Amino acid sequence: MRIAFKMSVNKGDEVEYEARHNPIWEELEQTLKDHGVVDYSIFMDPDTNDLFAYAVIEDLERWQSIADTEICKKWWAHMAPLMPGNPDNSPIATDLKEVFHIEK
Repeated sequence: MRIAFKMSVNKGDEVEYEARHNPIWEELEQTLKDHGVVDYSIFMDPDTNDLFAYAVIEDLERWQSIADTEICKKWWAHMAPLMPGNPDNSPIATDLKEVFHIEK
């Protein structure tokens, strides 16, 4: 299953946002994989600081359950100063609707 969503980075925090993802915490990466994430990419529009995230996941429920893990909550708190967020520190995200896809 493919999913996509958009978020944003605060102006002036672009470099730090990228640095915190390279490398991402090993425990977080393993948690993502353990919850059925097969492929995950985030792209940034340098003109607007909008982020486009794309993931291939095995199951939507497993994906959503990542939010309940301690490592995810710790990551959100770590990233909160760099992004618009919700009261629980999760980034404000908007799900995107797929309108076209092509495969080999």
